[in-house]
Amino acid sequence: MFEKVRDIIVDTLSCELEDVTMEATLAEDLGADSLDAVELNIALEEQLGLSIADEDRPNIKTVGDIVRYLEAKEA
Repeated sequence: MFEKVRDIIVDTLSCELEDVTMEATLAEDLGADSLDAVELNIALEEQLGLSIADEDRPNIKTVGDIVRYLEAKEA
């Protein structure tokens, strides 16, 4: 799951592959703003068939948070 999410983040946020780690924060480390977060959610939904619920989005701050959230939804 990490590799899929990482590739989507790199494409969506136009960041470097090596910058996307499980510990990387979306805002501080990867420079994502609120619009980027919406675009990322759309990309995840389109490419993985899974999305992050609006009420859960404030709790998702790192790449690892996204991966764990999507893995839990997938299970």
